[in-house]
Amino acid sequence: MTQIRAILLNQRGALFEWIPICLAIGIGWYFLLRFEPSTAFLVAIFAAATLALGLTRWSGEAFGPLLIAAALVATGFTLAAYRAHDVASPVMSWRYYGPVEGRVVNIDRSASDALRLTLDQVVLERTAPERTPERVRISLHGDQSLSVVPTPGLRVITTAHVSPPGGPVEPGGFDFQRHAWFGQLGGVGYSRVPLLALEPPEKGQLDMLIFGVRMDLAARILEVLPGDVGGVAVAVTTGARSAISQNALEDLRASNLAHLLAISGLHMGLLTGFVFALLRVAIALIPPLALRVQSKKVAAAGALVVAAGYLALSGGNVATERAFIMVAVALTAVMLNRRAISLRAVAIAATIVLFLRPEALLGPGFQMSFAATTALVAVFGYMRDHQISMGPNWAKPVVAVLISSGVAGLATAPIGAAHFNALSHYGLLANLTSVPMMGTVVIPAAVLAFVLAPFGLDWIGLWIMGVGLRWILEVGHFVAGLDGARSFVHGPGVAVLPMIALGFLWLCLWQGRTRMIGVLPVLAAFWLWVSTDRPIGLIAENGALVGVMTGEGRALSKAKGAGFVARNWLENDGESIDQLTAAARWPETRVASLPGGIEVLHLAGKKAVGGFSGCAEGQIIVANLDLPKTASDCILLDPTRLRDKGAIAITTGKNGVKLTSVRDVTGDRLWSPWRAPRTPRQ
Repeated sequence: MTQIRAILLNQRGALFEWIPICLAIGIGWYFLLRFEPSTAFLVAIFAAATLALGLTRWSGEAFGPLLIAAALVATGFTLAAYRAHDVASPVMSWRYYGPVEGRVVNIDRSASDALRLTLDQVVLERTAPERTPERVRISLHGDQSLSVVPTPGLRVITTAHVSPPGGPVEPGGFDFQRHAWFGQLGGVGYSRVPLLALEPPEKGQLDMLIFGVRMDLAARILEVLPGDVGGVAVAVTTGARSAISQNALEDLRASNLAHLLAISGLHMGLLTGFVFALLRVAIALIPPLALRVQSKKVAAAGALVVAAGYLALSGGNVATERAFIMVAVALTAVMLNRRAISLRAVAIAATIVLFLRPEALLGPGFQMSFAATTALVAVFGYMRDHQISMGPNWAKPVVAVLISSGVAGLATAPIGAAHFNALSHYGLLANLTSVPMMGTVVIPAAVLAFVLAPFGLDWIGLWIMGVGLRWILEVGHFVAGLDGARSFVHGPGVAVLPMIALGFLWLCLWQGRTRMIGVLPVLAAFWLWVSTDRPIGLIAENGALVGVMTGEGRALSKAKGAGFVARNWLENDGESIDQLTAAARWPETRVASLPGGIEVLHLAGKKAVGGFSGCAEGQIIVANLDLPKTASDCILLDPTRLRDKGAIAITTGKNGVKLTSVRDVTGDRLWSPWRAPRTPRQ
């Protein structure tokens, strides 16, 4: 006990950094539940937190922080629960076809490169207002030559198919229903008819005014810089990626440069750093002013104002909000004569983000951003404390970029691989040759274009910006074309990333020799990752697609249709093939065999389903249309039977073949479709 007490006392002075970690544990606990906690459950959690705080008075200096940590975990849990209920809004539980009316609040492009609109103030025919979603997202397909050009705030109408947000494509997969719930997105769909304008944008609405400025800026950039160069320029200034071609996006992803498109900590840091330095130099060039003001604090305040403007211009998405908070904490520290870059500053930023948006914890943006920042601050802090030199002055910038890229790449690689099932083997090379260009050419040129815009000379800055972005695109294309530029890995189990994160944070934050204990959960997590087997069978949530594992890899039952599901299954398997190739593996007999003598038959279309007359014992029959509701010795899975289950994974174990549904994994949560009635109230 004495030894434990000594270890805990040794953590004094380094405990603040554990606040966001404890909050994150509580938030993660909430999202892992398979049931929605009741009011009584939440009251009990709150009471436990209060009791833990009360007991710190008698627990002593060593063990008191453990009780505070327990209270913070409970706080994280209640924060997540409050946020989930606070954003509650109607979600469609039926398929709708008919007129859709709403106000344009976002314009982007889908994965198939179709123009996509997000509408609020939605009106659906024959649907009561209390059942109408707050927001719907509609992709515009087909001939849209007669459509009105959508603009921010324009009230439009079209005829569209709208459905509830889709669930995970397999048990344990990304939960779009949960993601949509926190974005108050109650329906998604598509239209093949022209978009019509109903009412012009209302005047005086600040959000639509900012949205309009973003669109006007994007149009001006594309006028000066057409093609992918202009598309990337629009992305790094306004956050909109719709003008970038799919080929360019794929090259940037394969070369690990796609993070340059997101307005995140890198862009916000480069911009505010440049403005901060520019203002300090400007003040120094005016001696009377330099003698009367504290240039560092004035420059920090000016950089903070610019950062706030950048946040508004980018549309205020979650990634940019997170970056702004981190930069704001650092600049505020400068104004208060505190160290701007420290683990404590990172902890403050993470705590603020988790308080405002607890659900951000689950996203790759939050995880990668704070993993990279924490690792960089820890490594450079260690080098500073131990007086490790980066070489002569002329080499320090190069060494700093090399260390930064290497450390950030290593810290984020497991997270990127877990979320995107891919590893970029030449990402370090690509970033070493591109990130400096972003900091020394692109960002300063963007500032120059902004300054010259009132005089009609913004094209000068934009031209210079285009030179830098053209270089980045060329680097991305070159690196993506190298042999073995990218490999694919299968997705990990749910425990892997939390174990890696806790081990990594223990190594960074814990004081003393016991710090090396953090290596153990990291190694255990990687062992779990590589030893996890993929399901031998997968069934889509509507019966539209079946995939079974063969000696060659995943075989798919269809060469076309359900493309999103097929792509995700193959990526989660760690395969880089397309759906057509995977479908060629499906047996010509249409019956796929699984271990244990189980056979899977997929019936697609009215003719195949109509010709179904029965099945043998032990067979699994999957159909994309409802099958006869007759008793049978086999397992029948059709849209009606899958409605309250979701997608299904087939695995083997000691007890033979096991079918696990999405509902078995996620349970009944606020965002679960089976919690809601299946027909709309008229």
